Order: sequence, then structure tokens, then C-alpha cells
Amino acid sequence: MFLSLTAHHRRTPVVLLVGICLLSSGCGLESGATPAHDGPTVLGFVNGGSTEFHTCLRESIENTARSNFAKLVTADSHQDAAQELANIQAMIARHVDAIIVQTVDTTALKSDIAQAKKAHIPIFLTSVSADPSDILGAVVVDLKGVGRLDAGWIEEDAAGREVQVAVIAGAPGAASDLLVGGFTKGLPANVKVVANQPAMFVAAKAKTVADGMIKAHPDLDYAFVANEEMAFAARKAFDAVGGKKVKIVTVNGTDEALAALKDGRFAATVSNSAKDTGELAVTNTISLLRKEKVEKIATTPARLITRTNATPPRSTAPPTNPERAGLSRRRQSVYDVTGSPAAFQAWKPPTRSVARCRPSWCRDAAARVEA
Repeated sequence: MFLSLTAHHRRTPVVLLVGICLLSSGCGLESGATPAHDGPTVLGFVNGGSTEFHTCLRESIENTARSNFAKLVTADSHQDAAQELANIQAMIARHVDAIIVQTVDTTALKSDIAQAKKAHIPIFLTSVSADPSDILGAVVVDLKGVGRLDAGWIEEDAAGREVQVAVIAGAPGAASDLLVGGFTKGLPANVKVVANQPAMFVAAKAKTVADGMIKAHPDLDYAFVANEEMAFAARKAFDAVGGKKVKIVTVNGTDEALAALKDGRFAATVSNSAKDTGELAVTNTISLLRKEKVEKIATTPARLITRTNATPPRSTAPPTNPERAGLSRRRQSVYDVTGSPAAFQAWKPPTRSVARCRPSWCRDAAARVEA
């Protein structure tokens, strides 16, 4: 059962999920919290926005909650820190058992955590980090490391030449800052950042930003773009004004991006699966509420993908036979969880969802990278 908080009705509890990836940590006294009722676990999920990543994250959380017979209440903060706090307060009023949060601002997150902690409701984060003593747990992506992977590719490709790079960031205050910071600090001295501007994870804005950058810097060699939706828009803007030589590096690892690597629209991307993050967020939250032994701070793996190691997108239908689909042993475990609801109930550990997010852009591209 899933409920959604609307703009005028925000009194439903949500599990707080923070992030493009918050570092999870323990909640002090709340870290061992267990539901105070005999019914199903009620989780709240506060999402940060509505990009493809955010949408896939929400779908993964919904599917995994359903597989584990948990009730879920969701809310969208629309990249607004004030709305995020209001969503947290609504979840508290609903007395949810835990809140999963994908935060929009790591500074503002402190207030969110403080309010939930005061109400004795644990928070579980995604994508970014917080003080482990203040949270139930987290699923994190090393966002600085993701940025460094793209920077490393540019360093290798530039091969010591003096080159120019532009940065099209996302929304200031959270995941984008970590990504961009890791990228810029990972660049060698021969690579000069000539432009750095946020586009709020909005494709239309990214296109406008890219258009201004290429006109101001016609000799631009590379562009780092904080997600693939914006990267596709930037590609169109560059190409429209003679910037086809600009090599784009980006983040997410969607099917469309794999195709773009093959045809040269992108030079590199880093895969970090929103689907895996969502599954781990729900299963680890439930396990930690039950005081079971799981990693308090789990990590979603990231991997650099280029034209040389990317496979073309496969069928959009979820594979029914993992071995035939060529998935790794780790990925097979997701598909081995099958059976009737009774079978799910009989299996004690929380289950990873069998359902996929929209395959065209939510699949874990890393599972299809050639060894």
C-alpha cells in the first residue's frame, strides 16, 4: 500500500531517504528502534526531486517495500529544503516507523534529523553522509569518487595537453556539490576549468547553460555534466553551435547513455544504480529496525563506462532467467527471490524486489559492462 503526500495534504508519515546518495549511520538510541505496533512496518520516503534518478529510486523503494509487506508513504521535496522539512514534519505527524530521505541540502538536513530524532523516529539516508550517531543507517555512493573517475578519464584522454573543461552542475547543496568537488579536485594541472554553473538537474536549463558556455568558450574541449538527462541537452546545445568536438563525461549509466557512448555523443559515464540504492535502503531499514546485523552504512558500487567497455542496451523486458541474461552472480540474487506472497512471508530476511524500475533508464548498467 502506497500513499503520497500532496502539496495541500502533507500529514502522512514517510521514511526519510536522502540523496543522489547519503552516507548512512546509526541513530543513537533510535538505531535499535522497533515498530511500536503489531501491524505492518510503515516507512516514509522523502524524495529530493523528479529526475530520472529520483523516479527510479522511488520506484525501487516502492517495489521493495511491497515485496516486504511494508506500508510506504512518499513525498517529493522538489529540490526545496523548506519543503523537505515540511515533508519530514508530516511524516512525524503520521508516526511512521522510520523515514528514508533523499536530501536536497546536506546543511538543511541537520534540522530534519534533529526534528525526527526529537520525535524518536529514526532516519535512513541515501546518497550522502551524516553523523552515524544521529541516523538509523544509510546507503551511500562515493560521489566524490564518482567525480574523480570522470576526471581520471579526462586526464588520460588529454595526455598532458593543455585543455579546457566546463562544469554543468546540478542543484547546489547536496549530491551535486560532492560530485563536482570530486571532479574538479581530481583534474590534473593541464586541465583548466573555464566555466562552472548549476542547471538544477533540469534538462532545459542545462541546454541554456551549455549554449552560453560554448559561445563564451569556443575552444572548449570537455564538459562534465552532473547527470545524463542534462548531458543529452548539453550535447544538443554544443552541436547546434559548432561544438561537436566537445567530449562529455557524466553520471548514472542509463541505457540511453550506453547507446550514446557507442555513437560518440558521450565520452564516459559512471554507473551508480538507483535501483540498488532503493532496494538496500528498504531492506536495511527494516533489518535495522528489527535489530538484525546488517551494514549500517552500505555502499552502492560505481564504475566508469566508456565506449570500449559499454554493451548496447538489451531488451527492455526483465530477464526471467538470470544466467541466460548474462547477469553477474551478485545481480542474480535479485532475481532468485520469486514465489507467492506466502513464500515471501516464510523467508525471514527482508527481500530485494524482483520488479525493475523502468528498464529504459533505471537498470544497473554496471551489470551489462563487459568484463
